[in-house]
Amino acid sequence: MAEDPRLRRILRALAWSGGFLAFIGAVAVTPFVLNLVAPNTLDWNRLSDISQSYGAVSLVISAAALLGVVTSIAFQAKQARLEGEQTFRAAHRELTMLTLTDSALLRCWEPPRIPMTEARWKQLIVTNLIVSMWASDHHLGRLNDGALRVVLGAHFRGEVARAHWENSGSMWRDHMAALEEPRRLRFVEIVDEVYHHAGETGPPVLDREFFIPGD
Repeated sequence: MAEDPRLRRILRALAWSGGFLAFIGAVAVTPFVLNLVAPNTLDWNRLSDISQSYGAVSLVISAAALLGVVTSIAFQAKQARLEGEQTFRAAHRELTMLTLTDSALLRCWEPPRIPMTEARWKQLIVTNLIVSMWASDHHLGRLNDGALRVVLGAHFRGEVARAHWENSGSMWRDHMAALEEPRRLRFVEIVDEVYHHAGETGPPVLDREFFIPGD
C-alpha cells in the first residue's frame, strides 16, 4: 500500500524539527565538553573572548536553521491545502458527471430558482462546475483579479453563463459570506461586477447562435 502523502509531510517536518533541536543541543553542551578536555594551562580569558565571537556566529546559524524549519513547515502546509482543494474539486467533478448521466439524479440537487427546462438545468450545472474551478484557482492565488476579470468577461458573453449567475448568484453570495474569508468574498464581488457590466453592454450570444449550422 502506498504511503500516505500527509504522513510523509509530517515525518519530514519532524525530521527538520529533530535536526534543529539536536543542533541547538550540540551548541549548548559544547562549553562543557571543552571544559572537560581542555588542558590545565589553557588561557580561559582568551578562550572567553573567542567564545563570544563563536556565540555570535552560532546565533546567526541557529536563526538560519530556525528559518529553514519555519519555511519547510509553511511549504508543507501550503502543499496540504493545494492537495485538499484538488481532492475536493475532483470529487465535485465526479458527482456532477454522475448527475448528468441520469435525469432522475437532477432532483437530488436544489431545484432551480427560475423556471427552466431540464436541458437548461443541465447546462447550468456544468456552468457551475466551471465557475467553481475559477473560484478555486482564485482562492489559491493561481488566478489574480485581473485574469479573473478577463475570463469572466468572455464567459458572460454567453446566454447560458448569464442564466447561471441569474439563477445561482445569490446562493454563491450567501455561501461565500458564510465562509467569512475575504478572498472568497472578493471572488463573488468580481463575478457580480463583470456580470452586471456584461448586461450593460448588450444582449448575450444566444445558445442557438453559438455555432454556425453544420452540413
